[in-house]
Amino acid sequence: MSLPSAKRAKPQPKPANVGDLLRLDLQLCFALYSSGNLMSRLYRPLLEPLGLTYPQYLAMMALWEASPQTVGGLGRKLSLDSGTLTPLFKRLESAGLVTRDRDPQDQRRVLIALTDAGAALKAKAADIPWTVLCQLPLPPEEAVALKATLTRLAAGLAELVADED
Repeated sequence: MSLPSAKRAKPQPKPANVGDLLRLDLQLCFALYSSGNLMSRLYRPLLEPLGLTYPQYLAMMALWEASPQTVGGLGRKLSLDSGTLTPLFKRLESAGLVTRDRDPQDQRRVLIALTDAGAALKAKAADIPWTVLCQLPLPPEEAVALKATLTRLAAGLAELVADED
């Protein structure tokens, strides 16, 4: 069985004890996965009073930056597919926070726009990032450096995944 090839800038030598590579505690992917789950749990009590889930909060932050936006554009920004976004936006629409309308210039595109209530929710969410930053078990400068590293990692992974599509 051969593994799919991945593009790399420099090939790395394989460690002598390959069996150790399958240890869960050595996996970068698991560290990212578990950290992501724990971050979502950290946000949950802060988002509950706003009536938002963590993915909905991410979508609202993207819309607070610019509204309206297409579902496709939001999907690229949030790294989510339309199958995930459609029910998310339906729930936000039911809550009165966004509208979903066909783009009059291109009926194939759906535009998501904030309602007045959705725009007003931004003020209620304004302290959440600072609250989370203060709870992190890292000094602020480490958190900023980690975010920059993860942003670079995500960009590189996006290129790898795009090449496979």
